[in-house]
Amino acid sequence: MPEILITENIRGGAVDALAKRFDIEIDPDLWRNPETLAAKIANIHALIVRNQTQVTAELLQHAKALRVIGRAGVGLDNIDIDACTRAGVVITSTPDQNAISVAELAIGLMVCLARHIPAADADTKQGNWNRQQFSGTELYRKTLGILGAGKIGFLTASRARAFGMKVLAYDPFVSRDSVLLSELDAQLVSLDELLERSDVISCHLPSTPDTLRLLNADCFGKMKRGALFINTSRGDVVDELALLDALRSGNLAGAALDVRQKEPPVKGELETMPNVVLIPHIAALTTEAQQRVSQAICEDVTRVLSGQPPLNAVVRF
Repeated sequence: MPEILITENIRGGAVDALAKRFDIEIDPDLWRNPETLAAKIANIHALIVRNQTQVTAELLQHAKALRVIGRAGVGLDNIDIDACTRAGVVITSTPDQNAISVAELAIGLMVCLARHIPAADADTKQGNWNRQQFSGTELYRKTLGILGAGKIGFLTASRARAFGMKVLAYDPFVSRDSVLLSELDAQLVSLDELLERSDVISCHLPSTPDTLRLLNADCFGKMKRGALFINTSRGDVVDELALLDALRSGNLAGAALDVRQKEPPVKGELETMPNVVLIPHIAALTTEAQQRVSQAICEDVTRVLSGQPPLNAVVRF
């Protein structure tokens, strides 16, 4: 039986190196079949996943030998942390390894929305030359609201500062004395104040019971008229119907979504709007980020299976 089971598309030099030390089975589509996964996991020592594999309490009941779960990424909404804790299973993740890529994409989406780049591209490719139709707006001296001032939020804001943007931040877990906020000359404010004052809002919140549909009709109604909204975090923090209403009414001038409530989504009105940019959850999918993620997660799995503590543990025992 293999010692390590990889249930999603995670490959590269680090995985090849891991395979020289341990017996590995890689099945990129295994996450689609929970019953087969439950059968295969019985004698596995390590499980490596991305965001699709649902590691539930029920699944863990089948994992009699499991010692470590390596989450190749940041979010942990697909892993039952409490159940892992009860089972004595260490969880490791890669909290910083893809942060640069996500921050760069968030900035790219801001520029796309402010300058109508996707719509102008599509129109020009139709043979048109409608210069005045795509007159945009500068980011210079605009206010950026960062929802979630963790590593990705910080890196996004630091890049926005290079555009001459002012920065507001909302994060109930960050102190007003934060050195990172001081470096950005950022102001920590309430959620309502951020919504009311920001010209651009970039969402970097984790998926938790407290953030579920946090961006609802009430929040979109409080946003400055003409604001731009970007989400590169988790789809379930946004009420998409409320977002759609805000776009229809003109209260929001545009939105860019890398993540959706349901992935892949069912095609709807958002897909038809020229002021909406939709991409398929690719923020962390750069060559460099995936190399760092793969290297970090394989190193931590090796450490745990070798009796050493992981470097990026979510839970330590």
